[in-house]
Amino acid sequence: MIRILIKKLNENAKLPQKMTEHSAGYDVYSCNDEDILLKSKSLELIPTGFSVAIPKNYEIQIRPRSGLVLKHQIGVLNSPGTIDADYRGEVKIILYNYSDRDFVVTKHMRIAQMVISKHFNADFHEVNMLPKSNRDKGGFGHTNL
Repeated sequence: MIRILIKKLNENAKLPQKMTEHSAGYDVYSCNDEDILLKSKSLELIPTGFSVAIPKNYEIQIRPRSGLVLKHQIGVLNSPGTIDADYRGEVKIILYNYSDRDFVVTKHMRIAQMVISKHFNADFHEVNMLPKSNRDKGGFGHTNL
């Protein structure tokens, strides 16, 4: 288990929460005093009311909630969004309304989920030629699946 420092920036903020013991993600709640209208085919930046400090070589990934997408076609536009270890500002969620109907984000609505992930630093080495592979340059749809 890693230690994540979290600070409420708004007394009404609701901290992220796991909904089941084996959930990978923590549900993230909106922190808005008034309803936010998310118009059809548009986006809004939704406040959460908290900031975090995570250890280096970790990130927090912001992902959509499957129920919100399935029931209302509301997703996280830059999914997965990344919160870097050196960011200390408020965590905000870019929600996008893919549907033809307006949607209202109410106070303390579960709007996204966050997953904590380890990442690795890379040391890139420029070369003139890469080793061959079976796939080689086969790109999008190359397997016909």
